[in-house]
Amino acid sequence: MKFSYLSKAACAIGITTGLLVVTTIFAQQLSGPSDDDGTTAKYVCRMVAKHHINHGEIDDAIAVKLFDAYLANLDPQRLYFVASDIDEFAKSKMQLDDQVREGNVKFAYNVYSRFMKRVEERMALAHRFVDADHDFTKEEEIATEPGKQPWPADLTEVTDRWRKRVKFDILNLRLDGQEMPKIRDRLHKRYNTLAKTISATEGNEVLETYLSSLTHCFDPHSSYMSPETLEEFQIAMQLSLDGIGAALRSEDGNTFVADIVQGGAAEKDGRLKVGDKILAVGQETGDLVDIVEMKLNKVVRQIRGKRGSKVRLQVSKADTNESVTYELVRQKIELKEAAVKGEIINAKTRTGRDSRIGVINIPSFYRDFNGAEQGLDDFKSTARDVQAVLTDFRNKGGVDGIVVDLRMNGGGALSEAIEVTGLFIDEGPVVQVKEPGSRVKTYSDEVRGAFNEPMIVLCNRLSASASEIFAGAIKDYRRGIVVGDATTHGKGTVQNVIPVNAPMFQFFDRKDRGALKLTINQFYRVNGDSTQKQGVKSDIVLPSLLDHMDLGESAMENALPFDRIQAANHESLAYVNQDVITSLSQRSQKRVVDN
Repeated sequence: MKFSYLSKAACAIGITTGLLVVTTIFAQQLSGPSDDDGTTAKYVCRMVAKHHINHGEIDDAIAVKLFDAYLANLDPQRLYFVASDIDEFAKSKMQLDDQVREGNVKFAYNVYSRFMKRVEERMALAHRFVDADHDFTKEEEIATEPGKQPWPADLTEVTDRWRKRVKFDILNLRLDGQEMPKIRDRLHKRYNTLAKTISATEGNEVLETYLSSLTHCFDPHSSYMSPETLEEFQIAMQLSLDGIGAALRSEDGNTFVADIVQGGAAEKDGRLKVGDKILAVGQETGDLVDIVEMKLNKVVRQIRGKRGSKVRLQVSKADTNESVTYELVRQKIELKEAAVKGEIINAKTRTGRDSRIGVINIPSFYRDFNGAEQGLDDFKSTARDVQAVLTDFRNKGGVDGIVVDLRMNGGGALSEAIEVTGLFIDEGPVVQVKEPGSRVKTYSDEVRGAFNEPMIVLCNRLSASASEIFAGAIKDYRRGIVVGDATTHGKGTVQNVIPVNAPMFQFFDRKDRGALKLTINQFYRVNGDSTQKQGVKSDIVLPSLLDHMDLGESAMENALPFDRIQAANHESLAYVNQDVITSLSQRSQKRVVDN
């Protein structure tokens, strides 16, 4: 499995758990690295050095970056480690490049074990300060930007940082109108959740963090994905998985059913309900496995499985607390909420004119590569779904204009960005890609015919990569108007996702070692500009909080520089001109001022 990918913006998931005895959370210690970890590290180093777009060597300069990057990943706000920890770790700093090339990743595990110890100690402080009284008439400051303060010199300094941190958390909740008893209960749960999550860290997660810290030394979008992360990535690209069709949540160490997916096995069976508590999971044969206090991602892996196979769930029913066991047959689950959606809006209430606007929301540029390679007729594809929406618009009487909403769309498959662009232009180059050795290849829409309605492309600072290819092409062809934040994210690089055990690298090794998402190309707009760091500027800028945050590529460590190449040969479609854009922009600015 190998394909071009334009990375999506990162997401964060929070889980709440109940009160636990802090001193017992870390009873199970993290084991050291395995031989497989070392082999995986060696393979990753070879692949990065040979195939990254910059062909960078893993040398002393990278060792220094790796040291800083790994610590920043673990403790970005510098609330856990103290200066003596850092000094101790630094004794190995200049050997990290040699160690990782040789498959020695003990440093990663040693540092993480210390991190777990420090988290345990800091949570004890946090719980103490949650129950303490604080003087809110005293003006104090805390650093909120990662890496903007030195490592705390000693326990006294780190204790004061936690006092302020807890005081800050209490103040935020008080400003939300919550009373102190509820605030204290909530914060105790929050800090126990953090401690529990860290304590349940597995070796594959430590290795993934360390090797991704290494790849991030070359650029912010190259990363190592463990087998578990790779599975989640494939689900996101295919918009489907094999399971029972139930979304889960974790609370107080228990797993509850948060939602039942329409059309899934659970809905068709009808017995599993929202709010039911899952106590144990078993396969078709064998014992049921108790999942109380188990990490949510491990519970999910227990329930997922091969299509057509059976899974058993011991459930405490939400309405009666009765304990029952259900047997369900796993099936293919379509993640319809993450797919393209379209609707027609009558703009009369807003403009006074009876006009129909077709709005198409594209959350990501997804593509089921495996399904496409197998020749399946129904594989998931953004371009297919957008075309279906456009056809539906015409079947419903047509629209007077189209809005393509790419806000929060962090990217996806390069091929999908090209095909979706081709739905709106009638042949011609869409994107230029600079390959290793500086050879430039042009990717074009070669399909005759296009939808011709006037269009707007709506973007924000989190519209990245594949979204920028589409927006840039629409702008370069003067096919439509780009509206939104001052500019898009500014990611102008292409990644290939390659299994670490791919035959081209390790012919005789068939162990699943995850995959490397590696930056191998840069892409350029039809006009020759890279989108790297600068993004695609909006023709009409709307007020936005995101424009005042460091969210773009230019704020990222080790981001590749902006450059440009020769423009591709293309003809303007001239749907819009500068006079039209200027007039619309002035009218928009007036409405903003008057509102």
